[in-house]
Amino acid sequence: MKNKLVEYRKSKGLSQEKLALQLGVSRQTIISIEKGKYDPSLQLAFLLAEVFHVSIEELFLYENQKGE
Repeated sequence: MKNKLVEYRKSKGLSQEKLALQLGVSRQTIISIEKGKYDPSLQLAFLLAEVFHVSIEELFLYENQKGE
């Protein structure tokens, strides 16, 4: 799933490490989400959206895998 995490994180002046600490996850988790290699749990997605004061839909871009 594509996302705008890097854009929002940098606009807040947060490093990957600081964001990870704030959310209680590893820096590797943040890196993986930013690269689109890992889809966060629903709970983590809500927490990320809350940190940046945006909706989940603004932060994560849904792409239908079946091309429908």
